Amino acid sequence: MHDFNYKHNNLYCESVSIEELAGKYGTPLYVYSRNTLISHYRKIKEAFSAINPLICFSMKANSNFSICKALVKEGAGLDIVSGGELYRALKTGVASKKIVYAGVGKTEKEIEIAIRHHIFFFNVESIPELELINKVAARLGIQQKVAIRINPDVKASTHKYITTGHGENKFGIDFETARKIFLERNRYKNLSISGIHMHIGSQIVEAGPFIRAMERVVDFIRDLESHGAGVRWLNIGGGLGIIYSEERPQTAKEYAKAVLPVLKKAKANIIMEPGRFIAGNAGVLVTKVQYIKETPRKKFAIVDAGMNDLIRPNLYGAYHEILPVKSCSYSNSEEIKIFDVVGPICESGDFLGKDRKFIGLKEGDLLSVMGAGAYGFSMSSNYNSRPRVSEVMVDGSKVKLIRSRETYEDLIRTEL
Repeated sequence: MHDFNYKHNNLYCESVSIEELAGKYGTPLYVYSRNTLISHYRKIKEAFSAINPLICFSMKANSNFSICKALVKEGAGLDIVSGGELYRALKTGVASKKIVYAGVGKTEKEIEIAIRHHIFFFNVESIPELELINKVAARLGIQQKVAIRINPDVKASTHKYITTGHGENKFGIDFETARKIFLERNRYKNLSISGIHMHIGSQIVEAGPFIRAMERVVDFIRDLESHGAGVRWLNIGGGLGIIYSEERPQTAKEYAKAVLPVLKKAKANIIMEPGRFIAGNAGVLVTKVQYIKETPRKKFAIVDAGMNDLIRPNLYGAYHEILPVKSCSYSNSEEIKIFDVVGPICESGDFLGKDRKFIGLKEGDLLSVMGAGAYGFSMSSNYNSRPRVSEVMVDGSKVKLIRSRETYEDLIRTEL
C-alpha cells in the first residue's frame, strides 16, 4: 500500500532514509512518497478503465502545489472547495475543463472568478446557490454547467463528522427538490443543469453504502429521463477508505467491481473525486521525542509535533500507526513500555496516539506517524503561534523540498 519500509532496522521512504531527511530538514517534517501517490491514482484509473471517468483529485485532502501538479501531469483533474483552492489549481496548469467546484458556502466573488475561468462544473448544494450562479453567469454572458448535489440519505459507517450523505447533514439537496429543479430547469436561462453529484462521506471501507446511494441516484436519473430531463454527467464523489491500523478497506479493483454494474445503468459520463485513497498512505509526519515523562499512572512521550501539525487524532479520534524510525532488532517483553505520544500544545486533547507500545524509547528518538498524507498538513494551523512545518517529496533516491518551514517572521507578516 505504500513505500515506507524498514531496511536494516531503519525506516526509509522509497530509497531515502527518514533519519537523514530529519537531520537535513528538521522536525516536525512531512515526508511524501511520489511513487505511492502516483501508483494509487493509477490504481483507480485502471480499475475504472471500462468507463473512462474524469478523476478529479480532492485538493482538500492535500493541496500542496507539488502534490497536485504531479497528479495533474498524470492526467488528473482537481476537485476544489474554495477560491483559494481554485487559485492553487490554476497554478498547477490543470485544464479548466477538469476542475469541479463543490462546497455549501461559495461566495459571489468565488463564483464569478470560477465562471470567468470556465471551470467544468459547479456542484450545487442549495436553491439559493443555484440562483446566485445563474445571476452571475447572466451578468458575465456565460452558459455555466452545474451538477445538483443529491443527499441520498444513506448512512455510512464512519466518524459522524465525515459523513455527508445523510438527511441530517448540511450537504446536498433532497430528491424531491432536485426533481423539481430538473423539471423546471428552463427557469435558469444561464445554466446547463446537466449533472448529478453525490458524496456520502470519507474513510468508508466497505462497498455497501456506496452501492445503496448509487442505486438511489441511478433510479432518480432514470426517472428524470422518463420525463425528458436527461442527465449527461454523474459525479460519484470520493470517500474510499485506507488502512490506518486494522481496517480492511476494499481495493480500487474491488470497489470498481462492486459499483460498475450500478453505474453503467445510469448511461452517463462518470466523474470521481478521490482524495484520501490517493494521498493518505503517501505521506508520514516525522517527529522527535523531546522528553520522556513518567507519572504514577501514565508514561508520556512528549514530541515536537502537535495537534496544530496533525489534528485528526484530536478532531476525529482518528488512529494513526506510530513507528520508530530506528527499529529494535530484538523483542524482550520486559523492555516494552506503553506510552501516550503527546505534543507541546497547551490542550489536553493534544495527542498523536495513546497507549502505544515501544521498546527502549528515549529522548531524541525519531517517530513516524503513518498515513498522514491526507488531511494532515492541509488541516494544520499556527495555533500557539507555531510555524507550520516543512514538506519534502521523495522520488526514488531524489528528494525535493516542496514547502519551506515557516519562520517566526512569517507568523506576523500580515498583521498590522
